Amino acid sequence: MRHSVPFRALLGRGAHRLPAPQPIAFDATFRLPPSPNAALAAPAGSALPAHRRLEPYRLAPTALMAALRRVATKRARCSLLAEWPEREQVQWVERTRWTNFPDIIAAQVLPDPAGAALVLYSRSLFGWSDLGVNGRRVAAWLAALDAELRAG
Repeated sequence: MRHSVPFRALLGRGAHRLPAPQPIAFDATFRLPPSPNAALAAPAGSALPAHRRLEPYRLAPTALMAALRRVATKRARCSLLAEWPEREQVQWVERTRWTNFPDIIAAQVLPDPAGAALVLYSRSLFGWSDLGVNGRRVAAWLAALDAELRAG
């Protein structure tokens, strides 16, 4: 019996059984999905349609990306999906606790005159509504990042 992609994805762990990832162009062409199952945090002053605006981080872009990677490794049910070093972009898959739904978290670090700017995007792969899961996830990642940076 053949199963659909969403059904097969629910049977996987980490990135197993997910469609091949593609980098996300966080530029003027970027649009949020029409469904309420995504959350975007973007630099203050950017043209991105963000739910939350972020001030620049006063550290080098490489240091910010390293801190993000440490945050990801501490997250339950979170696995590296793909990375594009030339874009300073990384994507992870984080599965929901009870239903194993795979959600994608994408982070891109940009140079900024003050140090580094961050784009953090969390979205569901399947379904229409996420009941606020992605918004809470972005908030949790940002709080964990702040704690990681304070810890040094």
